Amino acid sequence: MALKVELKPHERIIIGACVVTNTDQRARLLIDGDKIPILREKDILTPETADTPAKLIYLSVQLMYLSPEPQINHGTYFSLLRDIITTMPGAWPIIEGINNDILNGDLYKALKEVKKLIAYEKKLAGMSDSTADHVDSRRRSA
Repeated sequence: MALKVELKPHERIIIGACVVTNTDQRARLLIDGDKIPILREKDILTPETADTPAKLIYLSVQLMYLSPEPQINHGTYFSLLRDIITTMPGAWPIIEGINNDILNGDLYKALKEVKKLIAYEKKLAGMSDSTADHVDSRRRSA
């Protein structure tokens, strides 16, 4: 069954090892093939945009997904994983899901799971920011 993708003007998409850039009009693509990595521009992270530990994990899984030899990136992934587990131990259930998807070879599903990790990290950062703001406001009023 073919995958239907509609691209906005100037939107990019990765199909296999190619980056396809749309022209100035909407376009509809039908992509037929098995196990071809496909990533829309909105789902692509670059080293410059991977600015948190969870986003770095996404980047490493993205590299696995796009690579013909995903195991090359396993070392980077597991190194980042050790760091994130020590700083966010509550993320372990999400990480287990990511690991299972990677072990099963379902790297696209692993990418979707890492988005949950990014949301969890963002939630924790928001909680720590609001806690810091609350403490600061108490200090100012004292």
